[in-house]
Amino acid sequence: MRRHVIIGNGPAGVVAAETLRKNAPAGDAIVLIGDEDTPPYSRMAIPYLLHGDITERGTWLRKDPQHWKTLDIALRRDRVKALDTAHKSLSFESGDALSFDTLLIATGSSPVLPPIPGIHAQRVHTCWTLEDARAIEKFAVPGARVIQLGAGFIGCIIMESLVRRRVALTVVEMGDRMVPRMMGETAGGMIRDWVQAKGVQVHTGARIESIESNPPDMQAPLAVRLSSGQRLPADLVISAAGVKPNIAFLESSAVRCLQGVLTDETMQTSVPGVYAAGDCAEAFDAVYGKPIVSAIQPNAVDQAYVAALNMVGKHAQLRGVTQINVLDTLGLISCSFGQWQGVPGGQGIELTDRAGFKHLSLQFDGDVMVGSNSIGTTEHIGVLRGLVEGRVKLGAWKDKLLADPTALMEAYLATAQAQSRRSLLAA
Repeated sequence: MRRHVIIGNGPAGVVAAETLRKNAPAGDAIVLIGDEDTPPYSRMAIPYLLHGDITERGTWLRKDPQHWKTLDIALRRDRVKALDTAHKSLSFESGDALSFDTLLIATGSSPVLPPIPGIHAQRVHTCWTLEDARAIEKFAVPGARVIQLGAGFIGCIIMESLVRRRVALTVVEMGDRMVPRMMGETAGGMIRDWVQAKGVQVHTGARIESIESNPPDMQAPLAVRLSSGQRLPADLVISAAGVKPNIAFLESSAVRCLQGVLTDETMQTSVPGVYAAGDCAEAFDAVYGKPIVSAIQPNAVDQAYVAALNMVGKHAQLRGVTQINVLDTLGLISCSFGQWQGVPGGQGIELTDRAGFKHLSLQFDGDVMVGSNSIGTTEHIGVLRGLVEGRVKLGAWKDKLLADPTALMEAYLATAQAQSRRSLLAA
């Protein structure tokens, strides 16, 4: 009997455990480790919990309480303190140890807390766990003054929940626009204008300098001081300043890490038999031509599936990392693919209708579209993704798109589908 151990019971860990059970010999043991006192759940469902659309049970990744017992997958609640690759064992904060034959590191990521005086005060929360959601529900009542730090992808999703809870919301973003890691200056500025028109106060190019509270009086409002000199009262502060991979416990191990855990195309790390998947993994991206951390759930699931198959000796390779973000910001749809900011020596074209809140940006490296931004339409999302991820050689269609970027569908039909047909004939 072999023991397959998975650290992390989010979407990557769950898919890996189920894939292992389906493909491993019947006698193999599978252990799924999480450090929260809840069934495995999806963090991406938390905004819908705050919306009131679902209950906590609705965030669970598997609703049947007997699911894990039926699959003979052991759930363990503990936090891993260290990994000993030489002896193939884990040590836990509880003092216990656990040996393994194969290991998957699927520890995900954690919110980054900026070094702001008062960031650990009462009524200052992240929005990452069910415990966070319970605290936010308590204070984010209609009319409450809420200040949110950060207007990135996650911040915009949280913002949607807060608006639906009818709070008086102010968003503070250090960048010069909203979603600065997903959108260029024009697009990010348009999203800011849209959000402000919906009643949200937005401060871009600003920082929170301090958060002041009055400990003896827990009902007194917080005072948030901005870099502009403004001092704003708040009943709740939410920090959404980004996330970082949970890899600190690997510091003394033989597992090689940069931003995340470095993996090859099989999701194996620098240590044979040890794999990584999800937000903590740094996997190769064909568009960027280098390993990247891509913290989105579809990537986590794909990586976990590949890792699990390799853990039981069934060879599988990751086709690549999907660099895709599609965001609904208070009804305004935006998307970002690949190297949306362009590449050195490349060409690009933008088409903007500010009044209509529509924007399209296409970026090229030679005759290959390597990135794009889009706002205000869902019509060509699939086409944009196909052209960027497929690294389709556009030939003469590149110049046609530079002249008329709306001709995306025609370019896709003439190039991507033609290349697919040639590939099939060659096979």
